[in-house]
Amino acid sequence: MSGERDQAEGTWDKTKGKVKEAAGNMTNDDDLQAEGKKEQAKGTAEKAMGHVKEAGENVKEGVRDAID
Repeated sequence: MSGERDQAEGTWDKTKGKVKEAAGNMTNDDDLQAEGKKEQAKGTAEKAMGHVKEAGENVKEGVRDAID
């Protein structure tokens, strides 16, 4: 999976998590609040992984350019 795709999925998961957490707050549903927070954390991790993958891809391209 590419870095950009990980970042997009992370953003989507963070958004879904915020909606779930807000719905849990409005309905006093602690489980839904917790699920929303968990999904936001997952999204943050996915976005970070996407940034790491992009950095690795950039380094790989830089090495190729230096060799050529």
